[in-house]
Amino acid sequence: MPYVLIQVTDEGVTAPQKRDLIGRTTRMLQDVLGKDPAMTFVVIEEVPTDNWGVAGLSVTQRRRQAGRRAAREPQDPGHR
Repeated sequence: MPYVLIQVTDEGVTAPQKRDLIGRTTRMLQDVLGKDPAMTFVVIEEVPTDNWGVAGLSVTQRRRQAGRRAAREPQDPGHR
């Protein structure tokens, strides 16, 4: 009885995307391990970016810092 937990940041994962993740994950376990889809559980957990840390900072903090860096960098007028 497989149990798969998919954790993503809560940034607009749509219902169709979630259905696709659940379906594909279930099929992968059936194809690769021969697991019964009726006994396969897939849970999608959306985590706020304040609660997801990378390299000592929350995702929110890292993106804020990245935004400040991008604002300080000179813009290439030929780049769109």
